[in-house]
Amino acid sequence: MFRRMREELMNSEANAEIYMKFMKSHCCYDAIPTSCKLVIFDTTLQVKKAFFALVANGLRAAPLWDSKKQRFVGMLTITDFINILHRYYRSPLVRIGEIQKFLIQAFFHIYCPSHPNVISPDASLFDAIYLLLRYKIHRLPVIDPVSGNVLHIITHKRILKFLHIFQETVPKPQFLQKTIQDLGVGTFRNIATVQQTASLYDALSLFVERRVSALPVVNTKGKVVALYSRFDVINLAARKTYNNLNISMQEAIQQRCCFIEGVIKCLPDETLGTAIDRIVKAEVHRLVLVDREDICLGIVSLSDLLQAMVLTPAGIDALLAF
Repeated sequence: MFRRMREELMNSEANAEIYMKFMKSHCCYDAIPTSCKLVIFDTTLQVKKAFFALVANGLRAAPLWDSKKQRFVGMLTITDFINILHRYYRSPLVRIGEIQKFLIQAFFHIYCPSHPNVISPDASLFDAIYLLLRYKIHRLPVIDPVSGNVLHIITHKRILKFLHIFQETVPKPQFLQKTIQDLGVGTFRNIATVQQTASLYDALSLFVERRVSALPVVNTKGKVVALYSRFDVINLAARKTYNNLNISMQEAIQQRCCFIEGVIKCLPDETLGTAIDRIVKAEVHRLVLVDREDICLGIVSLSDLLQAMVLTPAGIDALLAF
C-alpha cells in the first residue's frame, strides 16, 4: 500500500512538470508566427507620430532603433505614453500640447532602461517566461545574435497561445482540475481599483504608482462595471483628447473607440483549466475574479497563469529568485 502511494505521488509530481518540460524543449524561434508584423521606430521620430502609429497598427509597443549607433536600444510602450501624460499634464513649465512635437530620444533617457532585457531566438521558452516574470515586463525582444536585429517580440499571450496550439498532444497536468482559490493563483489583496466617478487623471496616477496594467472600474457598491487597461489610454491619442484628463472614468469608458478589452470574469471555485481556456479564447490579458454579486475579489493575469503552470512546478518563484 505504501509503495503504491509513493508511486502515485511520484507520478503526480512528474505530471505537474509537463508544461515546464514543454517550455524547456521549445525555443523562442518556435513560437514566432509564420507571418507577423513588426513595427520599429527610429528614436528621431516625433512622439506624436509614434503613438499614432501604435494606434493605427493596433500595437502596444514597438522596438526602438538608434540610427547613429545602428542598433536596437529599447522599447516604446503605452506605459511611456502614460508616464509622459502623468508627468506633464499638470506641469507649469511644459504645455501638454507641446509634448507631441518632441522626439522620442528626448524622453528615452528618462523612461527606457540603459540595458533592456532581450533574449536569443535559440533560448528556451522557459528562459523567456522566467525573464518576463522576474523583471515584471510584458514583452521581450528576440534579437538575432549575429545582426543585432529584432526578429520578434515574445509576450505572455504569445507563449500561452503557442502552448494552446499543442494542447491535444500535451498531457494535461492534474493541477488544472484544482480551483483558482485552492491553488491561490492571482492577486487577492490590496487590489487596485478605480471608482467610476473618479477622474481619468486619477486612473493614470494609479497606473504609475501601483504599476498595474489594468484597473477594474467599480461603482459605489464595489461591483465591477468595466475594465480600464493601459491599452485603453491609447484612445486618448487616437481621439486627440489627452488635453482633458479631468473627465470621469464613466466618460472615459464611453469615449473608447478601438481595441476595447471587455471584462472577462471568473469565480474562485472555477478550475485553473477553465480560467486558462477562457483567457485564451477571449484573447485578453487578465480575468477579474469576482463573487456571485460581481464584487471584485482579485485579478488573475497571464503572469499568474504562467507562474502556476511552469515555474511553480519547477520550484521557482520568479519574484523571489534573487
